Amino acid sequence: MRKKIIVLSFISLFFAAVFAQPTTVHPKLKGWHLLNYQQDGYVGTGVKEAYELLANRKSTQVIIAVIDSGIDTLHEDLKSVLWTNPREIPGNGKDDDGNGYIDDIHGWNFCGTAGGENLGVNTHEITRVYHHFKNEFEGKTDAEIPAEKKFLFQQFKRAEMLLNKQYEEYKKSYPAIENFSAGIQVSNRLITSYLHKTSFTKASILPVKATDSLGWAIAVWKDLFKNTDDSAVTNTTFINEINTYKNNLLANKKRLEDEPVDYRGAMTKDKYEDINDSIYGNNNLYDHAGNHGTHVSGIIGAVRNNNIGVDGIVDNVRIMFIRAVPGGDEHDKDVALSIRYAVDNGAKIINMSFGKPVSPYKKMVDDAVKYAAARGVLLVHGAGNDGEDIDEAPFYPSPVFMDGTRATNYLTIGASGDYSTGSLIAPFSNYGQLVDIFAPGVYINSTTFNNGYEAFDGTSMAAPVAAGVAGLLKSYFPQLTPEQLIDLLLKTGYVVKEKVTIPGGDKKVSIQQLCRSGKIINAYEAVKLALKLYGNQ
Repeated sequence: MRKKIIVLSFISLFFAAVFAQPTTVHPKLKGWHLLNYQQDGYVGTGVKEAYELLANRKSTQVIIAVIDSGIDTLHEDLKSVLWTNPREIPGNGKDDDGNGYIDDIHGWNFCGTAGGENLGVNTHEITRVYHHFKNEFEGKTDAEIPAEKKFLFQQFKRAEMLLNKQYEEYKKSYPAIENFSAGIQVSNRLITSYLHKTSFTKASILPVKATDSLGWAIAVWKDLFKNTDDSAVTNTTFINEINTYKNNLLANKKRLEDEPVDYRGAMTKDKYEDINDSIYGNNNLYDHAGNHGTHVSGIIGAVRNNNIGVDGIVDNVRIMFIRAVPGGDEHDKDVALSIRYAVDNGAKIINMSFGKPVSPYKKMVDDAVKYAAARGVLLVHGAGNDGEDIDEAPFYPSPVFMDGTRATNYLTIGASGDYSTGSLIAPFSNYGQLVDIFAPGVYINSTTFNNGYEAFDGTSMAAPVAAGVAGLLKSYFPQLTPEQLIDLLLKTGYVVKEKVTIPGGDKKVSIQQLCRSGKIINAYEAVKLALKLYGNQ
């Protein structure tokens, strides 16, 4: 009887911790992000209507680099739009173009060995920063730190704060989830034994009579199933979620107590703090690719109008792929070198759907952003999915340099939804005046690994939507600079007149409080203005 009380009392706590993300109702129409509100009824990008405006103009091919986790280079809807290095002879094992990277045919992978092995798992930056600089900074005040190390000290203090917060969550929640898990396992065994099957749904247990020996177990699982409207959810779904939550809590403990393993360094063998030690990695973009980078690439450039899969946004594009984001957090040096690689090889737009809360070697990335700016390259970055104000809780890379000035070739993108999703601003999206504009990031259908297609949510999807719209403009108006592209996108867009729900809460605010433009990106309006301003050039 005591076990029953423990289990039932913890159900609400468990769901508050694991499933308390704001519910997003998905629009019914896949590809809604390509449509326009006035003509189609969806607050998308108006790409379909934008192409109608451009029917009498010729496009030029634009190279868009995607820095991400990897890509399915054989995908049916992507392989024909992959960038191919014109100065490299495929498969000859030589560095034909002399850039230091052998057989970099479709891009480069900074997360692997020269022999082709790829890094599949990595640590988190807060863990790396805390343990690496602990002996130098722990217990010190800002007044004791020399000027040249103050930024690094601030990064250490933020990492320390975040790790301690996670550790407190472990101490508070782990004993209870252990008891809860034990009760769930017992009740699960009773029911599966009674039903003579290992998996069951809510419908499976409704007819079961609550006998003395089985009554409490049925009550537990009926309460669990009340927390979902999906009739297909099974007992194993819940058990897997519980185990994931337990493992995450244990990881919180481990991050503070244990010095992280340098998985990346063991592979790349570079001098990490030396940006000039830049020749490492391999050309293997496929292994450990997963869905993320493939999905991002498809949003931008999946072949349009081929009656296969999905339509990307840019119709005359080549996707250059650079792998710098393994499982876990990316490294600043890899990001910086990826930006430089993209610029040196002709990319005009770079998509960055990744991020982290601390950036110890931010100067490397800042210098790379400035390098891109000097060569007319636009960077597009997802704002992050924590439902936080990134003016107060930084999310890196950041458009603000260490000296406080702001990059002029940098767009930070929040995620928007549609009226059909219940909120025009995605409930998970980061926000703030460092966010330039919102773009569709809910239920975005795109390419996935092994010729797949799925719809995902995230600012990781909103960023390539924005990068795609910028690429469309660049393709038809190739003379446009990053500053002109940004100006077009921020001056146009869907104007949200009504108040919206602030991410992570229930307060209604003006969208101007959530991003500096107060708009949702729109290709149709941007093309109309571009034709007016630059149509005769």
